Amino acid sequence: MKASEYLSAIDYPGRIILLGYDRNGGKSVVYAITGRSRNSRNRVLAEEDGVVRTQPYDPSEVEDPSLIIYNAVRAFQDRIICTNGDHTDTIFDALAAGGDIEDALIKRTYEPDGPAFTPRISGVIDEIGYSLSIIRKDGDETLRLLYRYGKEPGVGHIIHTYKGNGDPLPSFDTLPVRIDMTENIADEIWESLGEYRVSLFSLAQGRTRIMNIREEENGKA
Repeated sequence: MKASEYLSAIDYPGRIILLGYDRNGGKSVVYAITGRSRNSRNRVLAEEDGVVRTQPYDPSEVEDPSLIIYNAVRAFQDRIICTNGDHTDTIFDALAAGGDIEDALIKRTYEPDGPAFTPRISGVIDEIGYSLSIIRKDGDETLRLLYRYGKEPGVGHIIHTYKGNGDPLPSFDTLPVRIDMTENIADEIWESLGEYRVSLFSLAQGRTRIMNIREEENGKA
């Protein structure tokens, strides 16, 4: 399935992780942010010293930085870590200590932003395969789900925090979705996010890109 076809059918996906390989076998990563509230939309992605981090576009408008400012994409050796929160650093520390993504995620739970209780999503990719994980609330339990995939050129899988709009927002609760890793995957996803799009980072075809709607709106793209 094409990413644009899949995402265009979801009115509000929240934050998005897509991992896979381009048709030449190169690692591909897309991390995208959508937002409804003023606080959520007051964000840009920026890269510094090899780490992609969320930052406030206008610091004077920040209401609560605790769940919206974090390292989103970070490399450890040949692996790339991508998450929707500060568990990027939890995974990095686990890998640096000789552990795995499972060692990191057992220590974490979903976000404390009731009534939505936003899931924590994450992914790690290297040259031979990738893992995607979601930690979400299920009644009184915490579900920690981990999916592992081998390398298949031209193929990836996508997960996201919400399965649509709602009050409270409904958590993504299905298997990761298989996606065709097209040559223009970053533009394809960006255009499909519609009015809620905020930021996007991509590693595709050996190139990294960052797109921020606030910068586009103000002529800085």
